[in-house]
Amino acid sequence: MSTLNLKGLTAATADCLTAAKSSENGPPDLHAVRAILAALAPVRDTLPPAYRKAFYDPLVASVNSLAAGDFAWLKKHPDQTPFWDAVQAVLQNAAGYEANATDAFQEVVGDLYDGFLSAEDRASVKLPDREVIPPLVKWGNPNDGPYTWPVDSMRGLDIAVGIVNLPPAQARRGLLAWATLGHETGGHDILGADIGLLAEVATVTHAALLKAGQPEWMASYWSDRIDETASDVLGLLNMGPAAGIGMIGYFRGLLGAWEGKTRLHSDGPADDPHPADVVRGYLAAATVRLLGFSQNKAWANAIEAEADKDVTSIKLAGHPVSVASAKPAAAIVAQAIAQTKLKALEKHTLQSIQDWKDADEDIVAKLQVRLVLGKTSVPARIAEATYATHVVAAAVTAAVFAEATPAVLFASMIGMLKRMHDDNPSWGPLFVGHRGDNRKHVIAIRR
Repeated sequence: MSTLNLKGLTAATADCLTAAKSSENGPPDLHAVRAILAALAPVRDTLPPAYRKAFYDPLVASVNSLAAGDFAWLKKHPDQTPFWDAVQAVLQNAAGYEANATDAFQEVVGDLYDGFLSAEDRASVKLPDREVIPPLVKWGNPNDGPYTWPVDSMRGLDIAVGIVNLPPAQARRGLLAWATLGHETGGHDILGADIGLLAEVATVTHAALLKAGQPEWMASYWSDRIDETASDVLGLLNMGPAAGIGMIGYFRGLLGAWEGKTRLHSDGPADDPHPADVVRGYLAAATVRLLGFSQNKAWANAIEAEADKDVTSIKLAGHPVSVASAKPAAAIVAQAIAQTKLKALEKHTLQSIQDWKDADEDIVAKLQVRLVLGKTSVPARIAEATYATHVVAAAVTAAVFAEATPAVLFASMIGMLKRMHDDNPSWGPLFVGHRGDNRKHVIAIRR
């Protein structure tokens, strides 16, 4: 049984439900090539150097190359290309649209990439085969919810940077949604940063399930959804238990807005690339049990208990599954993804690159106190070790423990993340891909 009292989870879920019901759109698209070029022309220097070369320049070149027929096709098929989101990502940043929330959003996205791709965190592993600059962020398209255009989908624009979108309402509320950004922003490109990594993770997951005596269909069910499944695990490795409990509350809020019931789905259709909601809850709990902090079991039990509350009849790709079978299968998947030594990582594990430890929990506890009080500064004594994921985790944890209202915590979180972004060298005048790359090494530390 869980020993954690998540008495604030209902209010935090309601906060997400309200945000999900909003139909607020972002800035309108410009529907003439001349207007787009005129808007883009003066804003190149509003982006840091890395994004000017990797994002802005190829975008402008792509717009200049459009024939009349090309542009007509883009207007007719807005959901089949990242073109419109790419233009909006640059223009929203330049115009200061939702300025504080945009900078906060960008800080979280950058941190999630830093956690797996920076030189600091990959000290014992070679740098990625494909260097990935963190995506640019934007707001809009509320009917599509959170989504990402991974870097592979940007090739048609010759852009080597992805894009992440959130509905505009989540610039002001929907706190738990921010705990899911590890999945939405980092998973796909992180898994694609090393050649063969995603395929290898799928293979070892399939093999681990078969070795444990699970049926072939179960092994295929999980390995066929490995991109989404492994992205869940990566988010938990980087943000700790807040990513798990945040996912459950966020999904409940979405389903409340969409279907009128704040209850996770137990059915996972064959054509859904995501695992069923409740088994994703079990996967989150199993992953948290593997994390390197002392309260891992208490948090895992709490997350699992929440998933248990919503279970009806589990059916995965048409196969009925008992809870007693679903949980150990999810645990096998979590361990295979997090703790298998992978050839693509020179026989290192994903968890050896990024893990959630007691030091992270200590930072979160200190930040919780400040966020509850509405403070937006990070104490100097922990500033060097504090990242955006710590801030989001602290806000989510304080919310589910009912230490303050989601509104108070959201405002404090945005303020703190904004201040961190203002000091982030990746958004300064130099070419710095990840904050963790920009470290000086000293012989000793004065205490």
